Amino acid sequence: MADQDQGAVTLYSGTAITDAAKKNHPFSVKVGLAQVLRGGAIVEVSSVNQAKIAESAGACSVIVSDPVRSRSGVRRMPDPVLVKEVKRAVSVPVMARARVGHFVEAQILESLAVDYIDESEIIAVADEDNFINKHNFRSPFICGCRDTGEALRRIREGAAMIRIQGDLTGTGNISETVRNVRSLMGEVRVLNNMDDDEVFAFAKKLSAPYDLVAQTKQMGRVPVVQFASGGITTPADAALMMQLGCDGVFVGSEVFDGSDPFKKVRSIVQAVQHYNDPHVLAEMSSGLESAMEGLSVRGDRIQDFSQGTSSSV
Repeated sequence: MADQDQGAVTLYSGTAITDAAKKNHPFSVKVGLAQVLRGGAIVEVSSVNQAKIAESAGACSVIVSDPVRSRSGVRRMPDPVLVKEVKRAVSVPVMARARVGHFVEAQILESLAVDYIDESEIIAVADEDNFINKHNFRSPFICGCRDTGEALRRIREGAAMIRIQGDLTGTGNISETVRNVRSLMGEVRVLNNMDDDEVFAFAKKLSAPYDLVAQTKQMGRVPVVQFASGGITTPADAALMMQLGCDGVFVGSEVFDGSDPFKKVRSIVQAVQHYNDPHVLAEMSSGLESAMEGLSVRGDRIQDFSQGTSSSV
């Protein structure tokens, strides 16, 4: 505890949290690097050509992944050769995913000089009990969450950006992402209205570090950049996430399906930047009828939802 108390870092407006990082891996610098991406769209790519399209369309960053050949197999970090090729081809920051808890994959990615590492449950979980100690790395880390408690636990481990994760299947169903974003934002609003002596019990309820819960209350938001991910395939989807309070969005590789991927990516980038302007959103949404090809919600999911609605009336 004494070692932890020696390191305080500045986030956003001068507030501080405890940081166990070594001096050569300052957490404040990592958080600052993540803040650079605010107001942008991060696009998943699986080839150099896709990375070039994403960059030319205005993506703030690209996240490299191997092409998905089978949904049933275990996915791992991308091929280092592909990561190197993408880094040489584009000037925007390059991210890559490591499996949850797989610190050796993270070490390899850091040796490739990627700009950010995503410890991602999207590909697979290597360690069911432990996450990577992200303070041991120089690269900023991104971690997924579905609620405030999980977000703050990942920040304590050293995550410089939070990815509020929804749909993992690539179907284009945004409902789970909306639910998780609303859950996190709602818990923060509840926290903001609490008396200081209630924060201890709320931190226990969230299973989150008290100091981070207190800082979240003081700031009125989670103390690092928070992006939404999962099911975001249209400009309206992206604008919805921004209006709900996210700092940006992740866009899956399915955006490259169809005849004009540049137009799709460009429209989402513009929607993130002009999310409160319905006229721009209408323009960006025009002529994208092919954007949802193959990205429809399964019929059984629709049936389940309708049944739940009728039973609640």
